[in-house]
Amino acid sequence: MANREIISLRELQERIKRSVEGAVPGKLWIRAETGDVKFHSAGHCYIDLIDKEERGAVRAKVQAIIWASTFRVIRPYFETTTGRQLERGLSILVNAVVQYSPLYGLSIVIYDIDPSFTIGEQELKRQQTIAKLKEEGMFGINSSIPITPLPRNIAVISSETAAGYRDFMKQLHENDYGFVFNTTLFPAPMQGQSAPAGIIAAMEKVAENLQNFDLLLIIRGGGANQDLICFDNYELSLNIAQFPLPVITGIGHDHDIHIVDMISHTTVKTPTAAAVFILELFIAQEQQLISTTRRLFLSLQGRVDSELSKIERVKEKIASITAARFREEEYRADLNEKRVLAASPLLILEKGFSLVLKEGKRVSSASELKENQEIALLLKDGKVICNIKSIENEKR
Repeated sequence: MANREIISLRELQERIKRSVEGAVPGKLWIRAETGDVKFHSAGHCYIDLIDKEERGAVRAKVQAIIWASTFRVIRPYFETTTGRQLERGLSILVNAVVQYSPLYGLSIVIYDIDPSFTIGEQELKRQQTIAKLKEEGMFGINSSIPITPLPRNIAVISSETAAGYRDFMKQLHENDYGFVFNTTLFPAPMQGQSAPAGIIAAMEKVAENLQNFDLLLIIRGGGANQDLICFDNYELSLNIAQFPLPVITGIGHDHDIHIVDMISHTTVKTPTAAAVFILELFIAQEQQLISTTRRLFLSLQGRVDSELSKIERVKEKIASITAARFREEEYRADLNEKRVLAASPLLILEKGFSLVLKEGKRVSSASELKENQEIALLLKDGKVICNIKSIENEKR
C-alpha cells in the first residue's frame, strides 16, 4: 500500500488531456457521417459524428461542436454549395481540433466543412456553373422567346446514328394527324469532352440560316450519368441561353436535370417526348380552330335566326298594315260608291224625272236648244227621241 500512486481526478483528466491532445496536435481533416444535428439558441451547432461498418453498425461516435462565430460563416456556404441543410445522414469532411476538458471530457471543435466532399467534385463544379449563370442573368432569357403557334420548320442537333434521333423522326413525321414538318439535322457529338464544342458549332450553323427555322431541338437518347456531364457545360449553357430561337432539349434522362435543361426554353425527358411536344402545339391550334369555327357557326346561325325572325315580324307588320289599309280603302270605295249612286241621274229618273240629251250630252238650259233640233228624253224605263217645234224661254 505504501507504493501506491494516488492522484486526484483532476490530475488524471490532465494526463488524459495531454495524451489525447499530444497524439493529435493541431487541426486535421476527419471523414464521418452526421448523426443528430442540434442548433443551440446561442448560435452554436452540435453534431454527432459517427463511423459505420459496411453493414451499417456504428463502430465509432463522438460529439462535435461548431461555435456560433464559426457556424455563421460556414453554414450559408455549405447550404448554398450543396443545396442541402446540415442534417442527419450526410457524408462530411470536417477540419477540426481534438480537445479534452477535465470537466466536460473529449470534444471535437469544427472550424471548417468541405462541401465538395458531400456533393462530389463534379456536383460542386455544376453548382458553381449554375451560380455563375444566375449571376449573369442567363436564366429565363431563352424561355422568354415565344414559340410560333405552328412551328413547321425545325432544326435538330443530334447524332445521325442515334436511336433517339430515329425515334424522334418516326414519331414526328409518321403522326396520325397528317401534320407535315420540315426537319433539318445538324450532326454533332452528344457525349464526351468534344460534345459541348461540337453542339455549339452546330448551333452556329443553324444561326447562319435563322430565317429558315422556327425551333431548335437538342436531343439524344438515354445514357450513363458520366456520358451526360457535357450537358452541364458552362459555354454550351451560355450559348443556349442567348440563342435567338426557342431551344427544346430532350436529353433522354428521367431523374437528373442538367444545366442545359434549366437554361433552355422547354425541356422534355426524351427525343420522343420532344416530338410529342411539337405535335401537341399543332393539336392545340387545331382544337382552337375547331372551337373558333364552331363558335362562329353558332354565332352566324344565331344571327341568321335573328334576322329571319326580324323578317317574319316585318312581314307580319306589312300584312297587318296592308290589311288595315285595304279595309280603309274598301270603306272609302264603298262610301264613294254610295255618294256616286246618291248623285247619279239614274236615281233621279227612278223618281219620275227625265233627262234631256242633245248629241249625247245633258242639256241643262233651254237656251242650249234650237227649233227643229232633235233631242232625246231619257226616262227610267227608256229613251224617247223628240223634235223641237218651239222654244219658250222663261222670263225672270
